[in-house]
Amino acid sequence: MNPETGFVTQVGMEYEEAFEVADDLGFDYVEVMMDGANERTRIDPESVRSRADDCDVGLAVHLPFSLDIGSPFEHVREGAVRELQAAIETAREFGATKGVVHASSSAWKPAWDAEEIGSNVVESVNALDEFARERDVELCVENIPDGWFSVHDFDGLFAETDASMTLDTGHARMDGLDSGDIAAFVERHGDRISHFHLNDTRRAKDEHLPFGAGTLDFRAIFDALPDDWEGTLSLEVFTLDYAYIETSKAYLDELL
Repeated sequence: MNPETGFVTQVGMEYEEAFEVADDLGFDYVEVMMDGANERTRIDPESVRSRADDCDVGLAVHLPFSLDIGSPFEHVREGAVRELQAAIETAREFGATKGVVHASSSAWKPAWDAEEIGSNVVESVNALDEFARERDVELCVENIPDGWFSVHDFDGLFAETDASMTLDTGHARMDGLDSGDIAAFVERHGDRISHFHLNDTRRAKDEHLPFGAGTLDFRAIFDALPDDWEGTLSLEVFTLDYAYIETSKAYLDELL
């Protein structure tokens, strides 16, 4: 296994400083959260690319969170896809090679059929995946807990799309998988999992602790990957203190 490692920027992190920290700590890339201050109309792609080049770090992006690609309302769904395509285009301009998108919907559950919403998600993922591939960006679809499209639904996504997966370990835990279950999922689908959000947790909550501070058995999860796996591992730690990122990196390096 020969993965690249990085971390996801959080709200309040300036990307310029994040790139410097990534360089200092020996990360391969930074996953820029394209929401809030880093929304596509608020950042200059040339400045992002230049700063990343100066710090010798690669780039991935987390595409905007709350765009409803599974909405039962046609104009909402199509607008979400168009906005995500515009974000992918911006990400390509500053050199990102992967884009994470949520497989989710905010549709009102009492009123709508799960099969219909799931079909909408699949249709949107296919459109976004085609758009991203044409721009040499790999779309990586993330499992979202307690929603219309959890980790338990990804067999259908794998069957009906060619998109890669971002496996968020904490989200999988929230949907009832323990470390052994996550490892078994990885063993079955390691060829489709291109990217991880290493979200550590002590229980079935979205805690995003420093890596190693929770109870997930990441050694077992990593051991389930194919020997020749060359994907990417993003630490997703809810902190503005880079000391926790440094501690997480040290533990991740030890496991790898």
